[in-house]
Amino acid sequence: MKSRIFFFLGSLLLIACQSEKSKQIDYTDWSHYGGPEDGSRYSSLTQINTENVSQLEVAWTYRTGDATERSQIQCQPIVKNGMLYGSTPSLDIFALDAGTGEEIWRFDPFEILGGENSWAGTNRGVTYWEKGTDKRILFGAGNWLMALDAVTGEPKLDFGENGKVDLRKNLDTEREDFLIVANAPGVIYEDLIIMGMRLSEGLDAAPGHIRAYNVLTGEMEWIFHTIPHEGEFGFETWDSEYISEIGGANNWAGMTIDLDRGIVFVPTGSATYDFYGGYRHGDNLFANSLLALDAKTGERIWHFQAVHHDVWDRDFPANPNLITIEKDGKVIDAIAQISKQGHTYVFDRTTGEPIWDINEVEVPQSILPGEVTSPTQPIPSLPEPFMNMVFEKEDIIDLNPKWNEDIENQLSNALMGNTWLPPNPDQPIVLFPGMDGGGEWGGAAFDPETQTFYVNANQIPWVISMTPNAKFENLGQSIYTNYCGNCHGLDRKANPPAIPSLIGLEEKYSRDSLIALIKKGRGAMPAFDYISEEDRLILADYLLGNAPVESDKKELESENAQLFPRYYMDGYKRLTTKDGLYGSKPPWGLLTAIDMNTGLKKWQVTLGEIDSLSAIGFEPTGTENYGGPVVTAGGVLFIAATKDEKIRAFDKETGAKLWEAKLPASGHATPAMYEMNGKQFLVIACGGGKGTPSGDSYVAFALPE
Repeated sequence: MKSRIFFFLGSLLLIACQSEKSKQIDYTDWSHYGGPEDGSRYSSLTQINTENVSQLEVAWTYRTGDATERSQIQCQPIVKNGMLYGSTPSLDIFALDAGTGEEIWRFDPFEILGGENSWAGTNRGVTYWEKGTDKRILFGAGNWLMALDAVTGEPKLDFGENGKVDLRKNLDTEREDFLIVANAPGVIYEDLIIMGMRLSEGLDAAPGHIRAYNVLTGEMEWIFHTIPHEGEFGFETWDSEYISEIGGANNWAGMTIDLDRGIVFVPTGSATYDFYGGYRHGDNLFANSLLALDAKTGERIWHFQAVHHDVWDRDFPANPNLITIEKDGKVIDAIAQISKQGHTYVFDRTTGEPIWDINEVEVPQSILPGEVTSPTQPIPSLPEPFMNMVFEKEDIIDLNPKWNEDIENQLSNALMGNTWLPPNPDQPIVLFPGMDGGGEWGGAAFDPETQTFYVNANQIPWVISMTPNAKFENLGQSIYTNYCGNCHGLDRKANPPAIPSLIGLEEKYSRDSLIALIKKGRGAMPAFDYISEEDRLILADYLLGNAPVESDKKELESENAQLFPRYYMDGYKRLTTKDGLYGSKPPWGLLTAIDMNTGLKKWQVTLGEIDSLSAIGFEPTGTENYGGPVVTAGGVLFIAATKDEKIRAFDKETGAKLWEAKLPASGHATPAMYEMNGKQFLVIACGGGKGTPSGDSYVAFALPE
């Protein structure tokens, strides 16, 4: 049975009148999220090539000076008019001379926020807009969208309210006290900036509606309801009793816009609660979907849903790539979307028709009380998956008998062998690909010269265990579980060093200092200023082991105003040995090239290295990787991403490694590629984090004079 794909025929008639071929893209441009305007992460520059890439050396380094213990820089900088724009670990925005790395200006959001709110979290880039002499940088800091003068860094006080727009407002809901982080940059269409947002993973989450704002005034121009309202298309795919209380279905991964056709392509994430869908029976449109919207009006043109009724947190993790391929003798303008599942979904840009068949395949069903999962899931026949699809007993790590035995013991009661195994009330399941993919937010690169698609992946199993809500003894534990449990685990032991344990907080924090941390956030931890003071007090006392206040002594009741899942997932847990090695056979990091004319893999190589294993004779095993590739007309693919603090160059035709360099911290970001004063530069943000030491550097590489 073919996948469930829907269209607006009226919109298609309008689009059919437009040109079939996109305008010529400037592939020397790097002023968009994803590099050129098509999100291809491709550069036509050739000064650096396969013959001389080994000569690359550091040209300049910019230190931001504001890294903290667990901070990160996930920013892909953009370059425009000789200036490189990016963000720091504390979300300051800066402009550098792109040729020298000299700071031109730097802006601290505190200047216009005045301490009114926190902006802890991550930022993956900024957005550039210009009309005449008016040049603007737009960016997100926490729940705020702001605008700066691109030349001076001064805030545009005519934008929104004193230079800022509160993204908690105008969501067509009665509430405004939501966790919202504008982590991915918006996209520009004429005088509009189209925005998504990161949200809570719990039932307290905001609805993830897509909104467009006027670049000059900050006024909202349109909204698309990713969780449909009554009477709208898709409403029938939800439980009408609870739909108004469900959040998520948000775009946190970024978007890509076809400027020629006026279509914005929006990948969305899962609806909440992520791992138990008892309050959202049905397929849950438009969660886990690729949306094609009219960029001027926000009207839906077509959509595709990759996961029906998601209970695995299978968000679409990256903005898609606009690609042009040849299939069966026909040139097709297409859109390619990677997934955490290890699949790439490819569609005709205008009609939404799959380039290769996508089949609805029967999958295992949930036995969690109150849960009703989808009987089928859509699986593309091509392109080939960019990683293994199944983890079974024979896939357990075999580098050392001790490690093998360790993992076998951990999995003695676990279910495995199918990526669509739903969470189980009695047994843990092995989720493979894991919660971080497969593909992740770094995205893919596409070479329009060779029609080759490049994507990196994590090939690491994770474990999902579920706990009944009835086990929670008091309100403090329930508040902790709802806001903190997914990341830090119900036992508070978490997954150090990437996610710290919360055991023993009383040795580090007073009640007041912990409440302040909960309210403001730090590093990748978001601010919880949107929850009530009473709940923050109860949560702090619970974490510090203080005697509960009187209001904390009642048991959680089903008639509470806020919905609480009947089952909770017991923390994000990679399957690892006691020595911290991943529980599967390597390679754990992969880089894959796919011929997009045929959908077949051209090559696949290991990405990353664990020095301690190499030192005792093992071949490079690969590592976790966060950040994407850049491919060039010079025949070279560049990628950092790995936890081993290196950046590498590969031959784009063969996958052979040509060069590598040590970075001051892991480059969990996508590089920028540009030319300045006749010299080609490669720049990577080295922010570390995610279990590696944090850093504060942007490092530029170039050929020697």
